Amino acid sequence: MLDWLYEIVSQLIVWIHTGLSVVVPEDSGWAWGGSIILLTVLLRLLLVPLFVKQIHASRKMQELNPKVQALRKKYKNDKQRLNQEVMKLYQENGANPLSGCLPLLVQMPIFIGLFQTLKRISDAEEGHDVFAMKWDLVQSAQNANIFGAHIPDTFLNAWGANPKVWSAIVVTGIAVVISSITTFFTVRASMKRQPVTDDANPMMQAQKMMVFLAPLFGLFGLGFPLGVLMYWVTSNSWTLAQQHYIYKKYPPPGTNGEAAPTTTAKVGAKAGGAKAALSKNGQSPSGMKAKLKKEAEPVPEPEAEAKPKAARNQPTRKPRSKRSGTQKR
Repeated sequence: MLDWLYEIVSQLIVWIHTGLSVVVPEDSGWAWGGSIILLTVLLRLLLVPLFVKQIHASRKMQELNPKVQALRKKYKNDKQRLNQEVMKLYQENGANPLSGCLPLLVQMPIFIGLFQTLKRISDAEEGHDVFAMKWDLVQSAQNANIFGAHIPDTFLNAWGANPKVWSAIVVTGIAVVISSITTFFTVRASMKRQPVTDDANPMMQAQKMMVFLAPLFGLFGLGFPLGVLMYWVTSNSWTLAQQHYIYKKYPPPGTNGEAAPTTTAKVGAKAGGAKAALSKNGQSPSGMKAKLKKEAEPVPEPEAEAKPKAARNQPTRKPRSKRSGTQKR
């Protein structure tokens, strides 16, 4: 069913191997191992635009997250209506929750294609071609040696061999450990730098699942050929370096290079909150300002003397004559 994919992957390996054979011996492990590493780098270069798109998609999802949470609260008892409203919100704002998963979705077929190609090389019988690779190339790949291990070797096969090939066990075992560690740190770094806070986002769910699966990858890696482990280590190392560079170029909101709330803005926000509280209590902000201003002004001393004067009881005046104005006796 996927033979066309395996044909493409094997043909790419053949082309790269042919180019490297000009520099290093064609039957050496460096020629075949270098072919796998260069194939990985080439594919990751092609995926850079998708990685940048993933970052922009996650930022867009972060902006829409408060609205999504409001919709969930509003339609918590009607999941069908909730899904419709959420999808409508995404469409109106040009957001796609699945776009963040594109790099992972694209890498998986390549990983499967490389795994099947190397497995077929390992199991190939004499005289049989493997997809786009002729038998002479298959035999060369089977005999390629890197520190005593061959490209198709797996840890389980090396351990189960009689007698045991300790050089292959050590090399494949180290490759399994490095693969597991780089997988964990790659996913962990991605999660830490991920601004999306919506747990229902498929990208976040996939990354959380990968965090838990990363330690288990070591168990799966025990059955992976050395060539697949080389691909996985190279891909993870590339991802770590790429994340550092891309996030430095497109920093998350609130970090250097992005509009972040300054001290003035924070003070303004606090003032706005105070105004809102005053309005809620029935006091106008302007009245409060006047009150604060009045309380802040120092009370002059003469006024303090004049106040008792104004409050002093005056003697009752005698009535005057309306005509002469003289006091009546």
